Amino acid sequence: MKKFKKLKMAALAFVSTVSLFTFQPPTETEAASFTHTVRSGDTLWKISNHYGVGLTTLRAANNQTSNMIYVGQKLVIPQSTISAADKDLMARLVSAEAKGEPYAGKVAVATVILNRLDHPEFPNTVKEVIYQIDHGYYAFTPVQNGTINQPADVESKRAVSEALAYRGQGNGSLYFYNPNTASSSWIYSRPVTVTIGNHRFAK
Repeated sequence: MKKFKKLKMAALAFVSTVSLFTFQPPTETEAASFTHTVRSGDTLWKISNHYGVGLTTLRAANNQTSNMIYVGQKLVIPQSTISAADKDLMARLVSAEAKGEPYAGKVAVATVILNRLDHPEFPNTVKEVIYQIDHGYYAFTPVQNGTINQPADVESKRAVSEALAYRGQGNGSLYFYNPNTASSSWIYSRPVTVTIGNHRFAK
């Protein structure tokens, strides 16, 4: 009997320990916000990136004035305003638009989507931004040719999470194009923010 009790206690201790390292955020149908207990090796950036919540938003939700955190600290994780379906749609667009581009270029493409979402001159949902029609054409080529319907690769999904963590920061890029293939003279009139791989970003 004593041996059984010891084994039971050991099993409970194991489950408790494992749960600390396999913490999963609630689904979208659960609470609007939840808490994350800081563990060794955590940084505010890693937590922000993991949950797909902007670093600035995460700091504000916890009244943080810096990125300093400590083991055992309980952080409120606000619910992301971007749904899982929206993230998948973004990742599919990034995968199609930035195939063969550097990882930083994939993050930058995802950031353009978010910047448009936050800009008053563009639609206010991810789906509407991505499927926007301008002068009879879709804003993004993969929507026009159907490649957006292909599954996203792992790197593109990761790029979307990183873009969400950086949301609200950066240089405000609203457009991107390949100067070797772009035929619109208008796009060349936009102030260039950065060039990454074959893409030139502008606002």
